[in-house]
Amino acid sequence: MDKVCTVAQAPLNLSPQDVADVRLAGLLHDIGHYPHSHLMEKVDEVRLTEEFVEGVKRPLDVTRPSYPDHVELGELILTSQPDLTNAAGGTERAQRIADLFRSIVPGREHLSKLVHSSLDIDRLDYLPRDAHATGVPYGQVDLNYLLNNLKASPTGMLGVEDKAIPAAEQSLFARFFMYRTVYYHKTTHGLEEACRQMLRRLRDRGVKALARDGDEIRQIVTSKRLGEFTDAYVDRLVLEAATSDDPLIGSLANAIRNRRPPKLLKEVCVFEEAGKQHHAGTTFTQSCQHRLRALANGFGIRLGQFLFCATKPLTLEERGSRLSETQARELQPEEREELIKVFLPGQDEPVSLVSIPHSLVATCSNHFFQAFRLYLVWDDSTSDKTVDETVGKLRQEVGSWDRP
Repeated sequence: MDKVCTVAQAPLNLSPQDVADVRLAGLLHDIGHYPHSHLMEKVDEVRLTEEFVEGVKRPLDVTRPSYPDHVELGELILTSQPDLTNAAGGTERAQRIADLFRSIVPGREHLSKLVHSSLDIDRLDYLPRDAHATGVPYGQVDLNYLLNNLKASPTGMLGVEDKAIPAAEQSLFARFFMYRTVYYHKTTHGLEEACRQMLRRLRDRGVKALARDGDEIRQIVTSKRLGEFTDAYVDRLVLEAATSDDPLIGSLANAIRNRRPPKLLKEVCVFEEAGKQHHAGTTFTQSCQHRLRALANGFGIRLGQFLFCATKPLTLEERGSRLSETQARELQPEEREELIKVFLPGQDEPVSLVSIPHSLVATCSNHFFQAFRLYLVWDDSTSDKTVDETVGKLRQEVGSWDRP
């Protein structure tokens, strides 16, 4: 962040106070993450297997406000926890910093861009760190070269010199492969879905240990209870749910507690053009929706023990890689600024990386990767031999579900 501020200070006319604010906003922008990160944050969006099969969505309960996103929680924590507020320099400055990482300050958009820039400095930090921690080679980024070739235009647009295009492309592919191999790993994804399904079922039952709604979450993070809102918050729920009188909740909890991941019955991966509505993944989804209940009945398995889930569509850039240059130009200004920009020789303003013909990103743009998966959660009381035999039969049954 220091390097980014140094590069941008003169073109953006940043004061020393601006630079200090941006540094703090970069440091604190993820302070509002839930226990186990996004897993708990998305509990309102969880669709139970029964609802998926029936093709219905849970009606919105206006008496139960949704859990707020982690950015809103970050603002609440920074502006309501006295120790953090004082450390940030007082109430007024704490709010100013929160506004920066929330990107809601009219007239200071140029500062927010430094926190959520086209190069996404946060991404350049976590990719190499996660790659090192997991022992995979995919997340390596030429960070120093990117930062040394960072540049700001007279209008405040951030980008890199054209000679750094390979390094910029590498950072995008690093993110792509880290998601595909680590963050979307079949075992990790299966356990996360089991936990999400468990949390949703616990909320539906009104379990007191789990925050009833978004208002209670806000009360937690603005009070002394914040110290309890750690990963242990979810871990305790898992331990309590393991002895639930609901056998399905118990099975989901024990799968997590005993490190017994759900069995993957079938995975369908697609790499398709954006906007394509019919492919092997959608065929598999429809097959699961229409045939899963009969499969469960035929094998004497509770429907809720089957977990169908799809990864979020994965692109090289969250917006840019799925857009043509024409589409990219039609985006709102704040959306265009999220695309990686490149300064071509002789030009004062940068252009989107997806518009450069010799860029790999331009060639691979307008495509997405997505994995569709069907899992099975087993009771701990079932022997490994029985599990293996049944799973083998189930895999044969669903083996052709991705074909018309």
